[in-house]
Amino acid sequence: MSEQEGRLVVAAAIVDDLARPSRLLAARRSDPPELAGGWEFPGGKVEHGEQPLDALHRELREELGVAVEVGAEITGPLEGRWALGPGLSMRLWLAIVVDGVPAPLEDHDELRWLGPGGWSGVPWLPADVAVVEALISRCPSARV
Repeated sequence: MSEQEGRLVVAAAIVDDLARPSRLLAARRSDPPELAGGWEFPGGKVEHGEQPLDALHRELREELGVAVEVGAEITGPLEGRWALGPGLSMRLWLAIVVDGVPAPLEDHDELRWLGPGGWSGVPWLPADVAVVEALISRCPSARV
């Protein structure tokens, strides 16, 4: 799917260490109502003419008030992307916070650091469950 065929969402799996992540930041949606209460990876839609990584940095500043260092992309089964729903797909990268303290500034009402063995311990939005499972299998330090 090209970026013109559907809306691209970019997101970050914010972890404590790019080489050996053991903690993962989850964000609980407050809006829109149909997603409220579900947990997800912070990020958002790529604007027309915007590069995906530029969008990721912008979204994380807006939503969490942080700057990040981006690590490896966690590729999904759909041409490297993850399906989010009709007309929406997501690209996701590992990232660490390099400036600021994450806070739920926009679209979220709570953030939670999930420790080893607990990455699946919140009710993730359905589209993110497969991503969490892929992250756990990729990151041995995330397991107990």
